[in-house]
Amino acid sequence: MLSTKKKSGRTQTMTIRPPQESGVVPEDKANAVELRNVSVTYGTTVALAGLELTVARGETVALLGPSGSGKSTALKAIAGFEQPSGGRILLDGVDVTGTSPAQRGIGVVVQSYALFPHMRIDANVAYGLKARKMPKAQIAARVKSMLAMVGMEDHAHKLPRQLSGGQQQRVAIARALAIKPQVLLLDEPLSALDASLRAEMLIELQALRSELPEIAMVYVTHDQSEALTLADRIAVMRNSRLEEIGTADQLYNRPASAFTAKFLGGASLLPAVSTTVVAEPGSLASVMVGAHRMKALAPFALVPGDRAQVAVRPHAWQVSTRSQETSVSAVNSLPGRVESVQWRGAGHRLQVDLIGIAERVTVDLPALSAVPAPGDLVVLTVDPTHVVLVPAGAVA
Repeated sequence: MLSTKKKSGRTQTMTIRPPQESGVVPEDKANAVELRNVSVTYGTTVALAGLELTVARGETVALLGPSGSGKSTALKAIAGFEQPSGGRILLDGVDVTGTSPAQRGIGVVVQSYALFPHMRIDANVAYGLKARKMPKAQIAARVKSMLAMVGMEDHAHKLPRQLSGGQQQRVAIARALAIKPQVLLLDEPLSALDASLRAEMLIELQALRSELPEIAMVYVTHDQSEALTLADRIAVMRNSRLEEIGTADQLYNRPASAFTAKFLGGASLLPAVSTTVVAEPGSLASVMVGAHRMKALAPFALVPGDRAQVAVRPHAWQVSTRSQETSVSAVNSLPGRVESVQWRGAGHRLQVDLIGIAERVTVDLPALSAVPAPGDLVVLTVDPTHVVLVPAGAVA
């Protein structure tokens, strides 16, 4: 299987054997990957703090977060490129915390491509297969299949320097997938591709999961669309820590924190005060946003006077003009003034300043909708089932 390792300032690729061959008896083979309270520090700098994470066989987990959130450090710790300062890492139940990358049985795709510059493209893809002593006929067929999957079959005889950055990344993905690893780590693998090709590669990576149902994938990205498309679960990272983990539906529609609501989907957050008792999480709560009454789903218990934040995704708002006599006193109706309008091809994005609340919200309207102009007075309404409460507190 393939791994990558830094040597003399250059990333190299090598064949590695599965950890089961080490003779160590697995503790628990239910999970392909398990991180137990893993931390990584550099002197006084904490790059990763107490990460608890499991990835089952056949599962794809995306590590999603901004730069510096710890997601790439977590992936490097799994691969063996970073030595944890605390905690344990298990692959298929085997503790590999102190082992080298060459003993971990994983495939890695990194941002920097890491292709052998002196090898043709087909030889790069075939490298791991030859090291595994696969028959030549099977190697040729597998290489052809992988290059076709990433749209590079016409470049098989070229050298990496003859390809663009995006083309080299596609070859790197083909090389990692050629050996069908049991654990595949991907660190921003599509970052060098244009939007159209990125969408195509996402489809191909989805197909890979069907072809290799036992493979466990850890996918590092800052792009929420990639995480939502590929992942069975998403781990949202923030400030070197795990902020929240769950399915895409859970995190998108029922975020447990203000940061998740804002980062995953760009929800607008409005300060609110509870006016009712909510004893059963998941019930509708009545809150006041400024002088306006709203109803929202409450994932946690509330009593009157409790502070929270109302989270509303841009697409959930409905917009009407004041001339349409929409009542601003109705539940879940807020008056505002349009500050700006941006055309985005598939629709328009509005920035609306709420009147009397000193807050600005983002509103997405489909292309066929009537679009107000900057300066227009509008009323924003939203269905209570599209509104969720998150704990009060700053996002940053």
